[in-house]
Formats: sequence, C-alpha cells, structure tokens
Amino acid sequence: MIRALTSAVALLKGAWITARHFLVNMTFHSLALFGVRTRRRGAETIQYPEQRKPLAARHRSLHRIVAREDGRPRCVACLLCVTVCPSECIAVEAAEDPDPEIQRQADRFTVDLTRCCFCGFCVEACPEDAIRMDTGEIELAAGSRGELQIGLDRLLGGAAAGSGPIDKPSL
Repeated sequence: MIRALTSAVALLKGAWITARHFLVNMTFHSLALFGVRTRRRGAETIQYPEQRKPLAARHRSLHRIVAREDGRPRCVACLLCVTVCPSECIAVEAAEDPDPEIQRQADRFTVDLTRCCFCGFCVEACPEDAIRMDTGEIELAAGSRGELQIGLDRLLGGAAAGSGPIDKPSL
C-alpha cells in the first residue's frame, strides 16, 4: 500500500513538472505572438537534421592538421600534443624531413576519437599551430571503432592548405 502511494505521489510530481513547463512555455510563446516583449523566450524545438543550431565561435569540434603551402603537414613531430593529451588518444611517429630547415615531419599521425575528450589541450600545446579543432564537424557516428581512428590523410583533408578556421554557420 505504501509503495503504491509513493509511486502515485512521484507520478503526480512528474505530471506537475511537465504541466508547469508546458504552461510557462505556452505563456511566453503566446506573449510573443501578441508582440509583448519579455526577458526570456519560450523553449524552441529545432528539427535537427533539417535545421542546425549555430555553433559557438570557440566550439571544439573534429581535429584537422594544417598543411603548408606545398601540401605537406605543418606538424614537425615535436610530440607536445601527445605529451599533453590527458586521454592519450594521439599517436605520432616521426620521420626525417627532406627539407634541411625542418628536421622532422609526422610520418603517421592518428587521433583515436573513441578516447578523445575534446579538451583542446593538443591545440594549445602545438608550437607550430599545426593541429586545430575548428572543422565544425560534430557528427561523429561510425559503424565500427576502426572508422573512429582518424589518420593523417583524413586530418589533412579538413581544410585547404594554409587556410584559417573553416567557416562556421552564421549566428
């Protein structure tokens, strides 16, 4: 009996909260319909695949490697991004660079998105500004874990060579 009573009370509390949210949102939407300005707006539903909410200018999305003018990655394999990464999701293998001014280059650069926490420490640590998280790509669904291992070829495909941040949706 007591269990049924507590369940009924919890159900009524949930119904009250839902009704309150509904009435508050309908009030704000009705006031806006009649041209009355209020401090806050009612809740808005965005139909996600068709409509997209604009991302903030500082939003950290999928990684990309910036390329030099000749198309090679700007990364000099200093391994600072690997060192500073708290989730240890970045793997870099260094190789000798044919250019004598650049001692090393990244032969293999892999980001494991199953482990990445998108903290942005790798971007802040990079002295060459070679890695960025400004692609605006937030849809990271994949059919297998192997598809979430992003290699150097896909990281370089994130933007044109030497370009700045990729255009974000207008606010």
